[in-house]
Amino acid sequence: METPQSSPPCGEVHVIVGPMFAGKTTTLLHRIQAESNNGRTVAVIKSNKDTRYGLDSIVTHDGMKLPCWALANLSSFRQKIGPDAYDQLDVIGIDEAQFFEDLYDFCCEAADHDGKTVVVAGLDGDYLRRSFGSVLNIIPLANSVTKLTARCELCGKRAFFTLRKTDETETELIGGAEVYMPVCRQHYVDGQVVIGAARSVLESKKLQCGTCS
Repeated sequence: METPQSSPPCGEVHVIVGPMFAGKTTTLLHRIQAESNNGRTVAVIKSNKDTRYGLDSIVTHDGMKLPCWALANLSSFRQKIGPDAYDQLDVIGIDEAQFFEDLYDFCCEAADHDGKTVVVAGLDGDYLRRSFGSVLNIIPLANSVTKLTARCELCGKRAFFTLRKTDETETELIGGAEVYMPVCRQHYVDGQVVIGAARSVLESKKLQCGTCS
């Protein structure tokens, strides 16, 4: 009589969120490095939309660096790394998770069925403080959720939000300190007023130029 095969142990999902410059990537990489030091097999994934430091590495603002897989979607990861290598993995780190539309399905599959520990880092909100991508959708899947804060660039208080300093309005605008700053609630509100006023002036000038031409 055949002994029934045991299913793989269930994994875990851990989520790290916060504004830009809060140390999300640093926290993720420290966790991945600690897992590796404990003898667990690890891999790190980031979106191929983020090319600021090259495609084959994740680099933090303070210079910490780890090799990674740069992918357009998470569903391609198993094929890219190879089924055998995937089966050997214990821990999967995902950085800039807001850019992956299939984040929820991947976390379900990896943790619930494949027994992986998945550590996810990403923005919980965009520059308008609206839900960004699928990051908030995986909160119900999570074993733990860590909300990090930065330091307000204008007053030094705890910063919970990301203020965009330019007049672009698309949700996905990849950049660093030249485009974004972490701010507290008061300076977020004040900044939105100032940026809104500046945008109105620019639009008015564009209309005037269009009339003159």
